[in-house]
Amino acid sequence: MFEKIVSVLNEIIWSPVLVVLLVGAGLYFSIRTRFVQVRRFGLMIRSLFSAAEKSEDGKKHGISSFEAFCVALSGRVGTGNIVGVATAIALGGPGAIFWMWIIAFFGASTAFVESTLAQKYKFQHATGFRGGPASYIEKGLGLRWLSVLFSILVLVGYGMFLPTVQANGMAGALNNSFQLSPLAAGLGLATILGLVIIGGIKSIARVASVVTPFMALGYIVITLIVIARHIDAVPGVLRSIVTGAFGIQPVAGGILGSTIMMGVKRGIFSNEAGQGGGAIVSASAAVSHPAKQGLAQAFSVYVDTLLICTATALMILCSGTYNILDAKTGEMLVANVPQLSDNYVGFTQAAVDSVMTGFGGTFVSIALVFFVFTTVMAYYFYGESSIMQIFEGRPGKRKLERVCIWVFRFVLLGTVVFGALREANVIWQLGDVGVGLTAWINVAVLLLLCPQAIKALREYESSVKKQNPKK
Repeated sequence: MFEKIVSVLNEIIWSPVLVVLLVGAGLYFSIRTRFVQVRRFGLMIRSLFSAAEKSEDGKKHGISSFEAFCVALSGRVGTGNIVGVATAIALGGPGAIFWMWIIAFFGASTAFVESTLAQKYKFQHATGFRGGPASYIEKGLGLRWLSVLFSILVLVGYGMFLPTVQANGMAGALNNSFQLSPLAAGLGLATILGLVIIGGIKSIARVASVVTPFMALGYIVITLIVIARHIDAVPGVLRSIVTGAFGIQPVAGGILGSTIMMGVKRGIFSNEAGQGGGAIVSASAAVSHPAKQGLAQAFSVYVDTLLICTATALMILCSGTYNILDAKTGEMLVANVPQLSDNYVGFTQAAVDSVMTGFGGTFVSIALVFFVFTTVMAYYFYGESSIMQIFEGRPGKRKLERVCIWVFRFVLLGTVVFGALREANVIWQLGDVGVGLTAWINVAVLLLLCPQAIKALREYESSVKKQNPKK
């Protein structure tokens, strides 16, 4: 019964209309910003290293642009980069990766718009700057009720649904490699998370700024080694990605709808562009101009999908360690590694093993522990900020706010353990529901408030031009 309810919800939320809305909005924002994600690529990178601005009292009331980038990236880099990519290939074929690229390219402009608006409409809390979609819904559109609804959806989506996906992927990998029970994996992750999230945003930002770059760089180095050993296969793999994206190959033609849907869903799940999570973190940065943080967050989408997800995809496809299944019937259409069946994380582990025998399971398991830890850490921050948004402007409710935050902490840690124990397919559908819920509202709001982000971009570009006339 539970699985049936989740499946029906997933089909309703992830109708073709949402896919068209997300891709269409990204295209629209790209045109309106004159493809800022390409035109201002250099400025994106420079924006990462802006120091946190200080207030008149000489104290920092927010985190730096780089810390915000790392927290947002930690929310993006998770099981979606390892298990999610493998799932996209299994249910959509190599062509699904092409659609992940498309959603990332246009999603970078969406990330710019939502993060710029988050900076523009942020508010001061006792713990620092806070905000995000709920804040620009209330202050930009004047819709208090929709702001509260969005905050509640974030609490449900990021606090209950999405952590289950992360914990499930990690538990599956640890069980494959070390025969560690799912319960032990879930309890271990919950314990470590609890120690960090009690420290709040400053603690989360410090951990993310150290762990996220380290884990991303280490993972990419290993994937490049595997790809290098299969370098002769790269041209053929790239060709299969492009032809498969349009159903030109015999197998791809029969699953074209699944190819596009899986590429878009897994791309959005991974890079979060349009969901609003990155915008919540962006609001916490203390920067001199809203557009500066928008540029920094646009770059994080590139790092997540075009770099890390692509590295995973090429590693799996070049190694040939994948199967293609019919998403509806489960029938195996391509059986390169039939013994793995639909063991998605096994695809990535087997790819590493194809070059470093016996190391794949251990490496992927360790990588997932880091990825999942930092991702759920970011999810907690999204939820905490949403609670603060609900009580924003109500100083007499601070005690109730703190109680709600503590309740949320225990709920999130509980869902981590729950996710580790559940069956994988229903968990991924549950994650898709969480992603879709916030995306529907946020993208519609972004379309209405887009002119404010465009105005901020022009102001910032004008100031940059005055400071550097040659640029």
